[in-house]
Amino acid sequence: MSENPATPESSPAAEPGAATESGPGAEPGTATESGTATESGTAAEPSPGSEPGTAGEPGPDAAPRPAADRSAEAAQAAQPHAPTPRDGARLRPHPRTEPMFPDGTGPAADPAGSHHERRIRSFQPRRSRVSPGQADALRRLWPKWGLDIDGLSRIDLDELFEGRPVVLEIGFGMGEATAQMAAADPDTGILACDVHTPGQGNLLGLAERNGLSNIRVANGDAIILLREMLAPASLAGLRVYFPDPWPKKRHHKRRLIQPEFVALASTRLAPGALVHCATDWEPYAEQMLDVLSAEPTLENLHSGFAPRPDFRPLTKFEGQGLDKGHVVHDLLFRRRPA
Repeated sequence: MSENPATPESSPAAEPGAATESGPGAEPGTATESGTATESGTAAEPSPGSEPGTAGEPGPDAAPRPAADRSAEAAQAAQPHAPTPRDGARLRPHPRTEPMFPDGTGPAADPAGSHHERRIRSFQPRRSRVSPGQADALRRLWPKWGLDIDGLSRIDLDELFEGRPVVLEIGFGMGEATAQMAAADPDTGILACDVHTPGQGNLLGLAERNGLSNIRVANGDAIILLREMLAPASLAGLRVYFPDPWPKKRHHKRRLIQPEFVALASTRLAPGALVHCATDWEPYAEQMLDVLSAEPTLENLHSGFAPRPDFRPLTKFEGQGLDKGHVVHDLLFRRRPA
């Protein structure tokens, strides 16, 4: 399945120090993740010298406290308090912010960071549930076959792919179809871009096991990759298979195939480069056809939708859709001569 980073993530583990959910039947005095023990249902004991009924305020005969104690108490009071759930409510764990590969041996959580503008994206990063085999492949093979899309430097595709023509694939799911296409055409390099960490590890593992030296995995935003890191007319093709359809009307702006994206991608395509899109979502297929047909630098190789070409494998995701009665549409366009 392609880009489809809109599938739900599994809930990340709560950070140390974050507010935790109080499960039913929790015993008072148990330690929270922050390491502090709390007693539920007990009132705070007044501090020495305080009058009964006050919240720890010192009485008239109390000795003055040291300035250091008062400063520490003021700093503690300035800290934001953890939200308190209503009876029966559950607190959502905070999203995990620690890097999955803190030693830098795998894909970065946000490679572009603050270098580039914040905008509506067509994807949501999915970084959970990495298997031990996928994590091992990422740690061992990422320095060799992986790259982060940081937007800071131009990629030398000739050096990266040893002179092969390069096709950019945006969204590759778990990478099975990408590996099959790479094996069928070893003389073409595939720059496979996605944000799905398990899929990145799975594709690297498939490349190693099948001896596929023509695959490189790019982690991050494809828009930044095209705009900042690829030279004009440097690509021999563009593949976008089963991108997230964002079916709700208010989410249509998140769809990848938009006029601005196609215009940008076209500048990175060499004359004669093939643009191949596929989707099983009928309204999105119509939008793809309209947008690609309206781009003056592209020409449709068919009068409308195209039959599925032999070089695109039938994926597991596609097979499931066909079993449900979905109709898959392919689109094949070519970059016009400059």
